Amino acid sequence: MSDAIRIVKATTHKPKPKDSDLGFGTLFTDHMFVADFQEEKGWYDPRVEPYGPIPLDPAAAVLHYAQAIFDGLKAFRGVDGKVRLFRPQKHVQRMNHSAAQMCIPPLDPELTLRSLVTLVGIERDWVPKTVGTSLYVRPTIIASEAFLGVRPAKSYIYFVILSPVGAYYPEGMAPVKIRVEEKHVRAVEGGLGSAKTGANYAASLMAGEEAKHEGFTQVLWLDGVHRKYIDEVGTMNIMVKIAGEVITPPLGGTILPGVTRDSVLTLLREWGAGVSERQISIDEVVAAHKAGTLDEVFGTGTAAVISPVGELAYKGHRMVVGGGKIGPTTQKLYDAIVGIQYGTAPDTRGWTLEV
Repeated sequence: MSDAIRIVKATTHKPKPKDSDLGFGTLFTDHMFVADFQEEKGWYDPRVEPYGPIPLDPAAAVLHYAQAIFDGLKAFRGVDGKVRLFRPQKHVQRMNHSAAQMCIPPLDPELTLRSLVTLVGIERDWVPKTVGTSLYVRPTIIASEAFLGVRPAKSYIYFVILSPVGAYYPEGMAPVKIRVEEKHVRAVEGGLGSAKTGANYAASLMAGEEAKHEGFTQVLWLDGVHRKYIDEVGTMNIMVKIAGEVITPPLGGTILPGVTRDSVLTLLREWGAGVSERQISIDEVVAAHKAGTLDEVFGTGTAAVISPVGELAYKGHRMVVGGGKIGPTTQKLYDAIVGIQYGTAPDTRGWTLEV
């Protein structure tokens, strides 16, 4: 792909919302990044252009066979006014991992990183100022070839859109109620569980809706084979702290390699905390709760950073975790990561990239 990014500026601009009015993923900025792929040409024509509809043939492969991937990261406005992306290189790496899983041609990592930096740089005025708000960055690849046949497409569109966002959960950093899912499964080993692809999220919708109707925020997925080992919580990685040790399921093909997950594990190990990446059964979690050793449960992900779990429901039994309050490890991790993101704590690991 040519290294030169063509830029076409929008002639009209949308009004920018107040930070206090921001929800999640409903408003979009004035520009987007786009590049195209043809089998004989490779990736070509990288460009920034006004935000708008993407023309697609009704027979486009993505509409019929769901050949698509995406990722999600954030740009933050620090207390010093500087705009920073959080671990964008890791997201680019994961994007290409997802692409390989979906038979999508890989992106050049250096140019992909520049696509993010260039677009956020052009839209820097859209990055909100309040701690807890950010500019969500959504890079996506879709199969655009018009054909009705089950094979990898020969043409694709890569695009990046931006959305100013508030807290992912309206209640903010507050303990949520989670139902352990016993009927539906999210992924099985050998499937698409480790790829960030739309099919994974479509598969989660019914269970999530059923849980919400019962008063829960999300579901805790169990493995798809034994229905025994904990997998992910909603769209986040899950961690449980039992008797002082933080345990999280290993990356074995069914779990998304979360960037926040990796950040949390890095911090915990640097702090000298007990950490284990291993299979953990729901029965072990229940036994720990009965024994009084289930200290904390929390999810990790880009959208909410850290999401404390205050209650787990399994087989009709409700388990309150940590008195329904935010645990000390959960709070410490949240503060540490948010501090780096907003520039109130030193970034000693090179996790942020200034735009």
